[in-house]
Amino acid sequence: MAALPLAVVAILLVGLLWPATRAMPIAWVVALVVGFAVWNNPPSFLAGSSIVGVMTALEILWIVFGALVLLYTLMQAGAFDRINEGFAAVSDDRRVQIVLLAFFLATFIEGAAGFGTPAAVVAPLLLALGFPALAAVIAALIGHIIAVTYGAVGTPIIVGIETPLEIYEAAIEADGGMSVVEYSRNVAAWAATYHALVGFIMPLFAVGMVVYFFGPRDERSIRPALEVAPLCLFAGIAFAIPYWISAWFITAEFPSLIGAMVGGAITIGVLQAGYLLPDDEWDFPPREEWPDHWVGTIEPGAEEEVDVPGTGNGAPQMSLLKAWSPYIILIVLLVVTRVIEPISEFLTDPEIGVQIGNVTLGIVILWDPILGYEALGADIAWVNVPGFWLIVSAIIAIGIFGLDGGEVRAAWYEAGEKLVSPFIALIFVIAMVQVMIQSGAAPGAPEYAVINDDPASMIELLAIATADVTGPAYPALAASIGALAAIMVGSNTVSNITFGGFQFTAAHELDLPSQIVVGAQATGGAIGNLVAIHNVVAALATVGLVGQEGRVIRLNLIPLFYYAIVVGLLTLLFVYVMPDVLPGVFDIY
Repeated sequence: MAALPLAVVAILLVGLLWPATRAMPIAWVVALVVGFAVWNNPPSFLAGSSIVGVMTALEILWIVFGALVLLYTLMQAGAFDRINEGFAAVSDDRRVQIVLLAFFLATFIEGAAGFGTPAAVVAPLLLALGFPALAAVIAALIGHIIAVTYGAVGTPIIVGIETPLEIYEAAIEADGGMSVVEYSRNVAAWAATYHALVGFIMPLFAVGMVVYFFGPRDERSIRPALEVAPLCLFAGIAFAIPYWISAWFITAEFPSLIGAMVGGAITIGVLQAGYLLPDDEWDFPPREEWPDHWVGTIEPGAEEEVDVPGTGNGAPQMSLLKAWSPYIILIVLLVVTRVIEPISEFLTDPEIGVQIGNVTLGIVILWDPILGYEALGADIAWVNVPGFWLIVSAIIAIGIFGLDGGEVRAAWYEAGEKLVSPFIALIFVIAMVQVMIQSGAAPGAPEYAVINDDPASMIELLAIATADVTGPAYPALAASIGALAAIMVGSNTVSNITFGGFQFTAAHELDLPSQIVVGAQATGGAIGNLVAIHNVVAALATVGLVGQEGRVIRLNLIPLFYYAIVVGLLTLLFVYVMPDVLPGVFDIY
């Protein structure tokens, strides 16, 4: 019965291919029924749990809205077109363009906006350069995966890991001597370790997939990919090093942004200096030899017909520094508000504001307790989360680019329009998850299992059962569990919210280092986006190729299996072998 809401999600989303806007409300209702009938949750407690989910969803949507406003502001200004031009002008070789656009530009957009934006933006750019539509989608989806754990300025960590683990705050402080925020940042750092060790090869993976499946059909070979292997590996390492350093020593907001900006700048500099460029340019076969399923309703290279963002004022004359400046400002604002402690404390102070009953309206919107239940509370630090600073950066960008009122309205309108479907889906899916997470805390909840002398919730019960069945092999499956959730709901953030507490509980049940196991969850939640139906459909729609979802998913299972298997093996290594080799590093809570 605990698994029933998740089973409904799987059946409706994956089996029947229902949109999330239809499937998630039904799954929420199922969770309510199980909570009431099986976990003995009073209706008012179920309502309070749902309110916690709604407030969490609103915090996510605030971040996504800010990210999209900034992105579409740059598109209106032509700055995004200038950024793309800077990447594409380096070489006409398709393999080099994959590295620069499908990897560096896609990872940057993921770090800045997330939520399916990279493939939906980069795929039409590649199409405009002359890529087959199917190849453009494959390359864009594979290229951005390493960045997903830190998408939308760290949302999968800030909201996806911190939020579900708040109910374990006492256990985290007692066992590890750290706050939930510190714990989640350690999880983010371990996830970056997995990604850096496994994902640095993704530029070569993306190039290999394209040249093998979209090269001359009578001589399929990965040899053209091996010819640019030095470039691909250099690019992957140039991204991975600043990415990993950022995750460990700065904050969870920046790894993807810093990795893409620093690694991209280094790689472009090396290419412009004449190093690592291939001797011969590789291109696709002649257009007349392409199978029909490679191309949809939009002809490759027909730039005037492709919805390529950034056709605004003066893009060709704009300097790259000016085009990038709003994102540089964003990084500075985020660093200042997180590193300077008095500012950080002020922006997260729940006592600054007006209190109306149990609700505080101020710098932090706080409702605690909710409906009189001490176990239920939620807050939205709307000024401190990246959404506010993304909006500030977008407003500053208006002055930098001299946008008029019509362009500003268009950017904000398009950002708002893009939120309609995610709004409905996120509200209900996170409400469902919170009902499952909080179910054990309700008065009179049955003791199907016990965690710290308290009745287990639906999620905790599932975690205990999974740990009991898998035993010592569980770490090998941790990333795959996160990937499965992301495949179902199309979001690393929601995957983490759903299974963050699950992985934490399973790690404790097996006496394993939970940071490493939950880090594998955060990594798995990213790789599931390779075949998440939402992302695939969104990317195909931008290139006029809706209906080829099956082909994309089938091809992307190759990098998905690679990532899941290798991360699983690394997790086993980290929890069983490395604590004896480096006890001060791996032998952790």
